[in-house]
Amino acid sequence: MEEFFQKVTSQQDPFKRLGSLIPGFKGYIERQNRREADKLLRDTVARRFDEHLQRTSQIQVDMVSSGMIRYVDDIERAALKLRTFIDKISTAPRGYSGLFDAVKINETELEAIYQYDAAFFDLAEQVGRALDNVEASLGDEAALPAAIRNLTSIARTAVETYNRRSEVVIGDGKEEE
Repeated sequence: MEEFFQKVTSQQDPFKRLGSLIPGFKGYIERQNRREADKLLRDTVARRFDEHLQRTSQIQVDMVSSGMIRYVDDIERAALKLRTFIDKISTAPRGYSGLFDAVKINETELEAIYQYDAAFFDLAEQVGRALDNVEASLGDEAALPAAIRNLTSIARTAVETYNRRSEVVIGDGKEEE
């Protein structure tokens, strides 16, 4: 997260740098930079998962071409979970609310959000490995169903992790899977 925060901070215009010298204004600028860094981080996560979704779609095409049509619906469940996650993370509220926003985020909640976001990178790696396993199992109909279930399970975990993140942001935990 620090990498993203540094990138946003380094792109400040001179007015913001000058404003950061005004008492109280610096905290506002830092929070605004964190909002931008949060958005950049979530966009990066969404792109990684989108790459996996594209790969999943290609595996479905390969399955159809290989006559493994009976597994297409199974892997489609994983694809739907990946798409759900991508949609949710792409449209999530930013990690800090402005002065007049309906949902307020304090620094403790912001830290929790960052920890969830860091977990998304780990989940992206797990999805990649699960896709490797599905591809390796395409010739082995005994191993393929388990590989697809594993992929679906990890994709479901991503959605559930997003929902827990959302509970921190909105506080009611009523996000649907």
